[in-house]
Parts: sequence; C-alpha cells; structure tokens
Amino acid sequence: MPLVKSTGKKGEKSRQTRRRILQAAHELFVDQGYGVTTLQGIAERAGVAVQTIYFAFGNKPSLLKELVDVTIAGDDEPIPTMRRAWFLDALKADTAEAQLRAHVHGTCDVLQRMAPIMEVLRAAGAQDPSLAGLWQQDSDPRFEVHATAARGLVAKPDAKARLSVEHAADVLFSLLSPELYLTLTRDRGWTPQRFEQWAYDTLHAQLCD
Repeated sequence: MPLVKSTGKKGEKSRQTRRRILQAAHELFVDQGYGVTTLQGIAERAGVAVQTIYFAFGNKPSLLKELVDVTIAGDDEPIPTMRRAWFLDALKADTAEAQLRAHVHGTCDVLQRMAPIMEVLRAAGAQDPSLAGLWQQDSDPRFEVHATAARGLVAKPDAKARLSVEHAADVLFSLLSPELYLTLTRDRGWTPQRFEQWAYDTLHAQLCD
C-alpha cells in the first residue's frame, strides 16, 4: 500500500488522503450499495483523482476489504485484534467475570462499527464472488479471537466447573456473531446497549459460576 509507507509530512498527508478515501467509500457503499458505487464517485466524494484510488487500493474489491479491516480495528493501525489493548486488558483480568465483561464490551464495540457495512459486504459477495478470495485463510480469524479469550477465561477461578475451552469458544463465537447482532439490533430494534447487556448476561450464565 504505497500511500502509507512514506514518513514525515509526506507520509502523514498520504495517510490523511487514504482516510478520506475510506470515509467516502464507507458513506457511498452504505448509502448506494456496493454495485452502484463507482470508484469515480468515491474519488469525487473524497476530493482526489480516481488514479489515486487505484494507486492506493488497486480496485474496488480491495478497497472494500481495506474498509472492512479498518472498520473492525477502529483505526488504520496495522495491529491485529489479539494485540489490541482492549483484548489484552481483558485477558489480564483476575476473574472470568471481569474478563467476560471486558471481552463482550470490546467485541460489541466492533459489532457496532461493523453493523452499517455488514449488509454491504453480504450484497457485494453475492454480486462479486471474487470478494470471497480476499479473506481466504486457513482458519476463521474471528473464531481464533474468541478461542484465545476462551483459553484465558476457563483458567480463572470463577469459570464454570468442567468448562472446556472448545465449548467456551463455541459459545462466545456464536452469541457474539455479526449475524445475531444484526438480527436483534436491526430486525428487532434492540439498542446496542441492550444487546451488550443481554450478551453478557447470557454468556455469564453459560461460562461463569
């Protein structure tokens, strides 16, 4: 990604340009849909030449992938979820209850950021099958996050007796899924705060004494 490799004033200007492009893409993808939105339209919204988008992102599928990755992270720093401060702080909690509350809160922050573009991503995948190849990995990164959290949680003294890592990971992965979040917040009108409290209460009953 050439626009983020330089340093100093030039590097910061490139980074700001990149952020404007991603913000414009987010707005247009959500408002118009992936299929209707053009790179020219994104360029006009961002105030850049369309060649700048090609230079920075390559094409529209790659731009969407970058937008999803940045939205999950909450910023454009190349730091994976399991090295993020909120995740590491949750793992350091002394009790399973405290870790679970922090893990649910951090995950719900991600889900809330992701909600506006979840439908965009789903529709885009149906229109452009090549998008699926951009996320192909040996394992599901979202599951790995919850599995790592589960390993920390089951080792704490107030975790439910005889709770296995596999079961804890499966429960976290399922109840904190984007699909369930959308079903309850979009389709059933729950607030993000209601979803977070319900997810915590439900998971606490499953995982903690």
